[in-house]
Amino acid sequence: MIVVTGATGNVGRSLVRVLAAAGERVTATSRAIAGADVPEGVGQRQADLTAPESLRPLLDGADALFLQNGGASAHLLSPQDILDVAKAGGVRRVVLLSSQGVATRPDSASHGVVARSIEDAVRQSGMHWTILRPGGFDSNTYAWAESVRTARTVAAPFGDVGLPTIDPDDIAEVAAAALREDGHAGQVYELTGPALITPRQQAEAIGDAIGEPIRFVEQTRDEARAQMSRFMPGPVVETTLSILGEPTPAERRLSPDVERVLGREPRPFAAWARRNAAAFR
Repeated sequence: MIVVTGATGNVGRSLVRVLAAAGERVTATSRAIAGADVPEGVGQRQADLTAPESLRPLLDGADALFLQNGGASAHLLSPQDILDVAKAGGVRRVVLLSSQGVATRPDSASHGVVARSIEDAVRQSGMHWTILRPGGFDSNTYAWAESVRTARTVAAPFGDVGLPTIDPDDIAEVAAAALREDGHAGQVYELTGPALITPRQQAEAIGDAIGEPIRFVEQTRDEARAQMSRFMPGPVVETTLSILGEPTPAERRLSPDVERVLGREPRPFAAWARRNAAAFR
C-alpha cells in the first residue's frame, strides 16, 4: 500500500489519480480530506503532519510513503517523528516533495533551511528515499483566476523575467515512478518545465486557452509586496520576490530529470493552461 500525504494539494491529488489508475492500493490523507476528494476505490482518512501519531493508523502495513514537506506549515513538522511512525508501520520507501530552494536559497529560512532539515531526516531514515526538488509550479497562476474571470486582467511583477515553471502533474508522475519502481533510491531530482516562461507569456497562454485576450498589468515590487503580504509571512515574501525578480542561474536552469525519469519532455505551460481553462473562464 502507498500512503499519499497532502492528497488534496496540486501534486498529491494528481498523484493519487496516477497511482489508482496504475492499480496500486492507495490511502490518501490530508487535514480535511473527504470521500469526494479521491477516486473510487481509494481509501482516505484525515490526518495532520504536525501530529505524527495521527498518521499511525494509515501507515500500519504500508510499503511506501509520499511525504509532502508541509508547505507553509513546514516549520511546525517533526520529520523524525513522522519517519519513525512510518518505519514502525513497515514503510520501506519514502518519496519527499521538497523544494529547489534547498540548493538555490540555502540560507533562506522559508525556502532553504527548514526544507533542508526535512531532507536530512529523510536521508538518515534508513529507508529507501528519493527527494523531489521542483521549482515554481504552473498552478501558482491560479492566484490570477478571479481577476481573469472578472476583468480579463492579470497583475504581476517582473513581467518579462522567465522561469522554468513545472506542471504539477509531471511532479506527480515522477513521484509515482519513484514510489513504484526500483532504481530511484538515493536520487535527488530537480524538476522544471521545458522552457523559461515569463508572467506576461503565461497570461497570453491563459488567454489563448479561454479564447479571449488577457490584459497584463505589471506591478511594481512594492505593489507585489503589499499584495503578497496579505497571505505570506514577510521573509517568505522577500525571498519569493527575489526569486521572481532576480533568479539565479540555477533557478533558470532547465533540468533533464523529468525526461530522465519519464522518458518524455515535461509538459509546457500552455498545455497546463488548456487543461485548466475552466478555472479562468
